[in-house]
Amino acid sequence: MDAIVTGLGRQSKRRLEREARRCKDGALKMRYLIVLNLAGGVRPTMIAKCLHVGRSTVYEVASRFREQGEAGLVDRREENGDTKLDEAYLAILYETVASSPLDHGWQRPTWTREMLMMTMKHKTGVEIHVSSMSRALAKIGARRGKPKPTVHCPWEKRAKQRRLRAIRQILEHLPANEVAVYEDEVDIHLNPKIGLDWMVRGQQKEVLTPGQNVKRYLAGALDAETGELIWVEGEKKNSLLFIHLLWALTQHYPDAKRIHVILDNYSIHHTEQVKQSLLTEQGSRLKLHFLPPYCPDHNKIERTWQDLHANVTRNHTCRDIDELMRNVRSYIKRRNRQMKQELQIAA
Repeated sequence: MDAIVTGLGRQSKRRLEREARRCKDGALKMRYLIVLNLAGGVRPTMIAKCLHVGRSTVYEVASRFREQGEAGLVDRREENGDTKLDEAYLAILYETVASSPLDHGWQRPTWTREMLMMTMKHKTGVEIHVSSMSRALAKIGARRGKPKPTVHCPWEKRAKQRRLRAIRQILEHLPANEVAVYEDEVDIHLNPKIGLDWMVRGQQKEVLTPGQNVKRYLAGALDAETGELIWVEGEKKNSLLFIHLLWALTQHYPDAKRIHVILDNYSIHHTEQVKQSLLTEQGSRLKLHFLPPYCPDHNKIERTWQDLHANVTRNHTCRDIDELMRNVRSYIKRRNRQMKQELQIAA
């Protein structure tokens, strides 16, 4: 250590201090601080404790500085040769993460970094450390998330695509005197949905549940052009709730020659009551377009219901269903005002 202290002049010390202040590489900055503290007479044990490194690291940095000077502090990993995490490796890793471990002979249905390391070694011949796998996953934008449950559509692919194409054609060539909406229902529970939230270390937030659950239901229609949400409320999710929404649409669009309603195949949409309501004078303006079974991604109102849960119902603290429904109405009204303002700005 004495050689470092005696070999570091005032100008050299000032230069190292400037470099340490400018440095954005945390590891390199740590090495500068080790040398500066050694030059100031601080004992290696104290330096290791203050910088949260091992004493061996302090001695290694000192040795490199004595042998090579300031150049010895620079990271030398670029001298290790070509990186293992090249574009080809990352492309194969991307495809691997997107698949299931079961597709690669594993008995476990979810990936671990260790399993990915062994699978990638078998596929590419490249062996990396678990920390390198973490960096590789970050490079391809992988994250640990909750998968979305889905149900396979029973229709043949050709029939499914034909129905979706027909609906898309309606939306793309909609006359000026016609409107199109996406329709769906949503459940509002007094017992709150539990969702992710930020918490400080050592603390787990608690969500007080009323215990006895109470439900309300919304039937909504999302305007495909303006994004406005038209909705009705009910204590039961049945055909009358759906018919109530259909009448609300005829009143909301009094001048529309035709109102195209894009919806799923839920049983309440197919009852005799619904069929009879469409035979009336007002009902004749409504045209129902049913999506293929189990295709929620093609019903754009689904995202609106997700936003409703995220902004109102998830982890809520309402004491009764009336308070919760007031919050639901308030959110939808704010959302509709915001959509209207965005349209005015765009125009």
